[in-house]
Amino acid sequence: MRYARYTRRLSIAAVVALAPLATLRAQATATASATVPRDFDAYVAQVLKTFDDPGAAVAIVKDGRVVLARGYGVKKLGLPAPVTPRTRFGIASNTKLFTATALGILVDEGKIEWDAPVIRYLPSFAMYDPWVTREITVRDLLVHRSGLGLGAGDLLWWPASTYTRREIVHRLRYIKPATSFRSAYAYDNVLYQVAGELVEAVTGETWEQFMSSRVLSKIGMTESNVSHADMSGPDVATPHADVDGTVRPIAPFTGESTNPAGGINSTADDIAKWMIVQLDSGKLADGSRLYPAATTRQLWRIVTPLVASPPPPELSWTGADFRGYALGVNVTEYQGRKMLTHTGGLPGYVSEVTMIPELRLGVAVLTNQESGAAFQAITWRVLDNALAATAHDYPAILSRMEAASRARVRAVEASAVAKRDSSSGPSLPLASYTGNYSDPWYGGIAIADENGKLVIRFSHTPSLVGDLVHWQHDTFVARWRDRELRADAYVTFALTPEGTVDHATMQAVSPLTDFSFDFQDLMLTPVPAR
Repeated sequence: MRYARYTRRLSIAAVVALAPLATLRAQATATASATVPRDFDAYVAQVLKTFDDPGAAVAIVKDGRVVLARGYGVKKLGLPAPVTPRTRFGIASNTKLFTATALGILVDEGKIEWDAPVIRYLPSFAMYDPWVTREITVRDLLVHRSGLGLGAGDLLWWPASTYTRREIVHRLRYIKPATSFRSAYAYDNVLYQVAGELVEAVTGETWEQFMSSRVLSKIGMTESNVSHADMSGPDVATPHADVDGTVRPIAPFTGESTNPAGGINSTADDIAKWMIVQLDSGKLADGSRLYPAATTRQLWRIVTPLVASPPPPELSWTGADFRGYALGVNVTEYQGRKMLTHTGGLPGYVSEVTMIPELRLGVAVLTNQESGAAFQAITWRVLDNALAATAHDYPAILSRMEAASRARVRAVEASAVAKRDSSSGPSLPLASYTGNYSDPWYGGIAIADENGKLVIRFSHTPSLVGDLVHWQHDTFVARWRDRELRADAYVTFALTPEGTVDHATMQAVSPLTDFSFDFQDLMLTPVPAR
């Protein structure tokens, strides 16, 4: 009897002790089933097939828990190795919120102030306009309202160049603004490189060192790293892209100078941890804080308002009443709920991270192909399910929209061909176009006659070597020898009254050319022979 009573007491105690654990497990299961859409794995597989995407990693968090971190598809076409929750992808501009968070940590430590001028910490920093140099603040570095044009200065680092981050920051003073200071939104990357230099100036650590030790390691993002060039290891997704009509593996981007704008590589497991910290206002898994709640209010507050344009009719339910850019993240709404979101794009990788703070819900989709429709279809499916909204056939809708977009591009390209005066020839002998040219912010570019053909070379960008094929009059097309660039450009020479080259300008041929090929901002003038 004694043993029976003891055993009974032990059993009751065990039930009491285990009840909370069982309840937590049941709650976690209920949260997962409510958050992850029904037949989600089959849906993601359909998305990947529809948009020729080899693989994806998807992370979903809810109420401080990871409810899904899973890989889909393969890491490389033609090979069976599957994407796993630990497969690393380039997250590109989803790095920007990390950089903003790093600055928030430094603000909390009293090392910098959001609204202090940048020159307080970087005395040698300068923009084209001296007044802007004096007035631009730490906050301004993160919100795309400096007056620079879309992607201005990106050719200093894209494709990978020989310029260091410090040299790129120095060259900003030669880039003419497109608008007045703080008057308009234009997405840029180069000012995030200034933010990286600022981190080093006030801490003595490079952005890479600070991000690794003070952010990633604190969160427990042990599978992530902070360098475009560091994609070593067995569990890495190979980048893919559509090159001349065929999706195939391509070379990864390896430039180091722009890491603060887009250099983090991460996994489904790790990006889930990041979203949980963001949604918990900086609270870490051990209960300590990466940053105080006040920093969250700074990070998520709109600084640069944007026009909330109506969506296309095919996606009418995705419309928003407000839209703007905060510190490294877009702020808008979805189905009446405030939403934080950002996308990222590199050669062969595109991604999206989305959070709805009111629901403590986060969704991240990392892919190894350049189809924005793929990550959007997956994200919207999760959001609609979480909000109990109508489910839509996003693969079909977005596929039709992509086909229409491709048709419009073909029409633009066909129009250019139709308007071409193919019977015209250049005004000068080919040798008269050769020589060294210089742009105030990019630097040197050489045009040479090689075996009776003109060849253009960007002195600081090894991959920008192209054959100049005559188009019409004094316009040629730079056909880059590296066809993975997908960025052929018109080169137009303007002549002096005496019949010599006064200057040359450039413009992308295709509307699909990535905006970071900011050829249109170049003004190439001949360098006099010594």
